[in-house]
Amino acid sequence: MAVVWFAALPAAVLAQEQQLPAIQVIANTPLQGSGVDVDKVPASVNIVDANQIQRTDSLNISDALQKYVPGIIVNEVAGNPFQPDVQFRGFVASPVTGTPQGLAVYQNGVRINEAFGDTVNWDLIPTAAIRSVTVVTNNPAFGLNALGGAINVQMKDGFNYHGAEINVMGGSFGRLQGSAQWGKQVDNFAVYGALEGLHDDGFRNFSVSDVRRFYGDVGHKNENAEFHVNMGVASNNFGATVTVPVELLQQYWGATYTTPQTTANRVGYVNLTGKLEATPTWTIEGNAHLRIFDQKTVDGNPTGTRPCGADPSLLCFGNDSTPANGLNGAQLANPFDLGAVLGEIDRTTTHSTTGGASLQATNSDQLFGHNNRFVVGASFDSSVTRFTALPELGTIGSNFVVTGNGVFLGQSGDPVSIGPVALRTTNQYTGLYALDTFDVTNAFSVTAGGRFNAARITLEDQIGSALNGSEQFNRFNPIIGGTYKITPELTAYAGYSEANRAPTPLELGCADPAHPCIIAAFLVSDPPLKQVVSRTVEAGLRGTKELNIGTLGWKVGGFRAQNSDDILAIPSPVLQGFGYFQNVGSTRRQGIEAEVSLKSSTLQSYASYALVDARFLDTLQVGSNSPFADADGNVQIVPGNRIPAIPRNRIKAGIDYSVTDAFKIGGDALFVSDQYFVGDESNQAQRLPSYTVFNLHASYQIDKTFQVYARADNIFDNRYATHGTFFDTGAIPNFANGGAPFTDPRSVSPARPRALYAGVRASF
Repeated sequence: MAVVWFAALPAAVLAQEQQLPAIQVIANTPLQGSGVDVDKVPASVNIVDANQIQRTDSLNISDALQKYVPGIIVNEVAGNPFQPDVQFRGFVASPVTGTPQGLAVYQNGVRINEAFGDTVNWDLIPTAAIRSVTVVTNNPAFGLNALGGAINVQMKDGFNYHGAEINVMGGSFGRLQGSAQWGKQVDNFAVYGALEGLHDDGFRNFSVSDVRRFYGDVGHKNENAEFHVNMGVASNNFGATVTVPVELLQQYWGATYTTPQTTANRVGYVNLTGKLEATPTWTIEGNAHLRIFDQKTVDGNPTGTRPCGADPSLLCFGNDSTPANGLNGAQLANPFDLGAVLGEIDRTTTHSTTGGASLQATNSDQLFGHNNRFVVGASFDSSVTRFTALPELGTIGSNFVVTGNGVFLGQSGDPVSIGPVALRTTNQYTGLYALDTFDVTNAFSVTAGGRFNAARITLEDQIGSALNGSEQFNRFNPIIGGTYKITPELTAYAGYSEANRAPTPLELGCADPAHPCIIAAFLVSDPPLKQVVSRTVEAGLRGTKELNIGTLGWKVGGFRAQNSDDILAIPSPVLQGFGYFQNVGSTRRQGIEAEVSLKSSTLQSYASYALVDARFLDTLQVGSNSPFADADGNVQIVPGNRIPAIPRNRIKAGIDYSVTDAFKIGGDALFVSDQYFVGDESNQAQRLPSYTVFNLHASYQIDKTFQVYARADNIFDNRYATHGTFFDTGAIPNFANGGAPFTDPRSVSPARPRALYAGVRASF
């Protein structure tokens, strides 16, 4: 059971956060008004509140999630801390286009997985404005993509936040960040606003980050109704340096492989929410929302373009004889010097407009003389996305920087696997759901219900017709579960549910092994993919105990989620750097989660352990850059092979201690066990090593207004990597080794070295 505690925070902050001392109710649908007692939730409960987020002194919400939720770990596939992969129970919510997504993410009841690839851009969520984050499991009411669960973010407003705060911090690697928030209630009206800005040079070459975010809310409420208009904008730029060969890291920890690698994200959204107490037992609530998202990427890469074997004055693609064509369809002349190392700069643009609405009714009338809570709701979302991609040829310098020369590739390859893309997609998602929680006795409660999902996805090729297509996916996902309060301090729970994920427009546009493409860029074909269906069962115990030294909280549980027709991104065994999406049969993720905490007025401590065992259940042959691939570039998966990039063990611990009322110190630690490299689905190669990280922090309350604080991350300067994959060692020379060939195919995402930060917070 998650509890909100305030004792370790300054008195000024405590006066501002108008919340109950303990969170007793959580939402069991995306809309907040459907909350139920946590002791009646037939699943694991994980809640991170605003005070825990504040203690991380970070504008990155993933830092708090990794610290306080046992099953969550974070890695930097994109090579930037503000574009993390958030992994929970082996399922991922990632900003990296082309990553098969397995978590649904909601902000104020609105699903914010982006329309084109179901990606989640964590950098767009204003962290200072977050009131709470709930990690929901075993609940199909959260709709599409909730295979492993949902992350439900609730924002602050002027009714629950009063006062003002300014927070400024700076430190290692050119970090400078600031945030300001203000909330005020006047009679039945309230207003809230938060503004954030950050600059970070990064520890790797070309990894600068600039984040700018605003969130605001205006609300009105009376005895029977409450209405809000909230809005937000963000404009963020990142150097996304992705993985780097281990041979380069051995020489310099901040090395990069091919650049430029940049991402620019822009978003603007407005939501209207309302709740009406229609009768003493009926509550009606809903929302209407509009979201506009823009993304531009620039990606320097090796290229399949080369001088033709028979006539070096012409360019070929993929081999020495297949023509490399220009935008006019004619074969390109070779404008490059003899001996130049060729590369390409791949540019993409994504513009999505999403609108939708939700409506929900909650009833608390007794049923057969027993307490009962019934929820019924519906949602509709429609998105239109325009996606473009264009490859420009160039040369790769000795610093691995790709310089374009103004020559653009048209459709090239045999089969065609690259060329300009202009695609319009339409997503229409409809959901109908109902949940009922019935108290059989005062101790025993049963929850049952389900959700019907309908997804219609249309692709319209704006250049030719190869990408045209339309797919419809429908499914009803049930839930059944129960809780039993063994004693007032001990609750048992168990439940079963199903969830589904429809293939995204991106996956549908790149799903043909005979026509591989550069994933996330050059879509070339539209064969059918099946939707993924997950079936989850979980059970456990949770409880609290008041002791002389504080409140002891604990929980332990187990889960098993089996996916049918799981989707993975598969490298092409024919064209290096290309790939496709494929249904890979059944996979299983199962494990154990345990946590214990002790909280008092002077001490807060926690420790947790999570085991995630993720395996393939079917025999399958897939393409790979693994050194153990066969002559055709394939590896053989057999039932029982572990799924790459999912560590089995995660251990976390932390402590905060009040030396005096004003001076507080603390620390935390994270251990993540080894994992298989992406591409090693056959489990034959050396694993990515485990890692352990220790962090320290301290604060001093000068007076009721001002607080100074400091934190030290990775205090032992451990050099480790959070993600690993394989690359084509023959694509370009190792310029850092005199132009000799690369010999090690491993490529990893290095973690940030030791970093020191200090800041000041003023609360009014």
